[in-house]
Amino acid sequence: MEKKVTIHIASEKHLEYVDVILQTIADAAKVRGTGIAKRNPEYVRQKMIDGKAIIALAEGEFAGFCYIESWGHDKFVANSGLIVADQFRGQGLARDIKQKAFELSRKKYPKAKIFGLTTGLAVMKINSGLGYKPVTFSELTDDEQFWKGCQSCVNYDILMRTNRKHCLCTGMLYDPEKEEKKKSKPKPLPKRKLKVYERWLRFKRFVFLQGGKSKANDKSNKSFFRKLVAIFV
Repeated sequence: MEKKVTIHIASEKHLEYVDVILQTIADAAKVRGTGIAKRNPEYVRQKMIDGKAIIALAEGEFAGFCYIESWGHDKFVANSGLIVADQFRGQGLARDIKQKAFELSRKKYPKAKIFGLTTGLAVMKINSGLGYKPVTFSELTDDEQFWKGCQSCVNYDILMRTNRKHCLCTGMLYDPEKEEKKKSKPKPLPKRKLKVYERWLRFKRFVFLQGGKSKANDKSNKSFFRKLVAIFV
């Protein structure tokens, strides 16, 4: 019999799960091989204490997690650290956690733009369903503290090599001012766009993991990214 999973806004009573959360995030990064910014235990604890994290539990067993952080004097909010334990994957839990984190972000920072960086197609699909659009890094926060968080990622050299314009991660942004004007329920991501996302991710891995590219290639790559972003904006 499957355990019932419940999703909560994390608080002090969930501090006992910090270690398993961080271990689950680290293990997932190793499996993907795409790198991930490391989280400090005290940082995650403070998120729970401040009511800025979402945790999923299955009758007391850790199932998933995500937290929010504001940047640029609360002009931007990021939903970060999204993770689901192996035994609870494939059930739509990541989508439900992200939905709760999104709602919490909108409640605490109603005027802020919500953004994220991801290397995963599944997360891109979830974000798109919430109204996020792929954007260039220049449209994200310029808060230096946010970008310093990428230093522990194995792909940090790519970010620096491209003058912080590109990386294996894809930037996605929800602009409340634009989206609320539409006043329509978010629609599932069309299969056509999923195919484009897949090509986008494959292309980025192919380009950025090679290194030593010529200026001509760099120019071509920038043009390619602009065309891809234009598809979704």
